[in-house]
Amino acid sequence: MANCKTLIFAALFSIYMLNAVEGVEPHEQLKNPVLEERARVLSKNIRCLVCQNQSIDDSNAILAKDLRAIVRERLLDGDSDSEVFDFLVKRYGDFILLAPPLRPETYILWYGPGAFFIIGLIMILFLIKRRRTISPEPSLSDQEKINLSKIINQIDRK
Repeated sequence: MANCKTLIFAALFSIYMLNAVEGVEPHEQLKNPVLEERARVLSKNIRCLVCQNQSIDDSNAILAKDLRAIVRERLLDGDSDSEVFDFLVKRYGDFILLAPPLRPETYILWYGPGAFFIIGLIMILFLIKRRRTISPEPSLSDQEKINLSKIINQIDRK
């Protein structure tokens, strides 16, 4: 039984490690090492729109490969890093950036998680306070217990 668990764990770990391999394939890399390094830095800051929690540098999704190709094409055309980001933002919006800029349109992205956390804490504190103020139901008196026993016995006899 222990060997079976170990084998299953090893198989799952192997699958996980295969997925952890970087998404950039050797044929995608530029011959110019300086441009390739810039492309890698840019790719690490661009969100994969399919995976959403990975950069296009880490993703193996087809769209990520296409976006990596666009980044490399733009660099070969002489675009600066900011021009590449601007091109992608115009095309896909601020969501394409793993760290969107701080401005009124993106406040919800930056402050939303903290606000939800604080609201959750306030709700929990309110519920705890409410629970303490609610008094427990009074227990049955001796006479009520006797009456209840009689009713239960009558039901059992039927």
